[in-house]
Amino acid sequence: MNREIIDINDCTILLEEVSTNNTVTDSCFFDEPVVAIAFYGAGNVGLKVKYNEKEKEYQHTKGMVLSFYADEQVEFEHYVSAKKPLQCLVIATTIKNLDKFPNGEGFFLEQFLYKLVHPKDHYVEGPVLNMNPEMFLLVEQFFSNTYEGELKMMFHKSHMSALLSHYFGQLAKQQTPNIDRLQLEKLNLAQEILLTDIENPPSLTELANRIGTNTTKLKKGFKAQFGVPVFKYLQNERLKKAYNLIKYEQKTIQEAAWAVGYDSLGSFSNAFEKKFGYRPSQV
Repeated sequence: MNREIIDINDCTILLEEVSTNNTVTDSCFFDEPVVAIAFYGAGNVGLKVKYNEKEKEYQHTKGMVLSFYADEQVEFEHYVSAKKPLQCLVIATTIKNLDKFPNGEGFFLEQFLYKLVHPKDHYVEGPVLNMNPEMFLLVEQFFSNTYEGELKMMFHKSHMSALLSHYFGQLAKQQTPNIDRLQLEKLNLAQEILLTDIENPPSLTELANRIGTNTTKLKKGFKAQFGVPVFKYLQNERLKKAYNLIKYEQKTIQEAAWAVGYDSLGSFSNAFEKKFGYRPSQV
C-alpha cells in the first residue's frame, strides 16, 4: 500500500494506491468531520460505506467521483484484488475551513454541495459523477508525479485547482434536465460493455442494440453523461490501459498496442502522444 497525505491551506489531499495478488480489505476513517471529494482512477475496487448500522455499496468505482460529508463514525472499506487495484485521490477539508482553499473553491462547494456543508447525518452523500477525460488525466498525473520539495507543492496546488474546476464544471452541466434513471442504466451498461471488449468493441449500432436503444439516443446520452463521444471515450480508455501496461507491467510498446486493439504501431504512438503529450517510449 502507498498512502501519501499533502496539506495545502488547511485542505488535505490523500493519495492512496493498493495492489495485491490476493483479496484484501483496506479500511479507513477520518479523525474529524470532513467535506470531501474522492476521485477513483485505475482499478475498479468495491467500496462499502458503513455508518449508523447503515451501508452503501458501490461495485463499479473506476472513473467515479464521490462527494460526501463524513464524521468520525463513518468507515470506508475498499475491497482490493489482483484484477481490481485501488487508486483513489481524496480532496478533503473541514466545514470551518472552506474559505481556506487557495482559489476560492469553497464558494463552489457551498453552491453545488450545499447539503454536505450543512449535514444532517453522520454521512451525507453528494452527486456521484463519472470523470471526464481531463479529470482522468489529472488524477493519473497526481500518481505519476516525481517532483520534490517546493516544486511538488506547486504541482499539487495547481493540479488540485484544475481538478476541482473540471469537477464543478461537471456539476454545473448537471443543472440542466437530468437523464432519466432507465436511460442512465443503459448508458452505464454501454460503458461497461466498452470496457469489457476494449480490444474488439462493438460497432455503434451493435452497442445501441445491446443496451436496448437507438444510435441517436446512445450518442447524445453518452456524451451528456461521460463528457465525450462513445469512441473518443473508448480511445481514451485504450490509451490509459496501454500506459499502465507499459509503466506497471513492463510490456513492450508493441505488446501494449496489440493488447488494446491497435494494429498500427504508428497510429498507436501518434494517438498516445496526442493524449499524454509524450511518446510511449518516454513512459
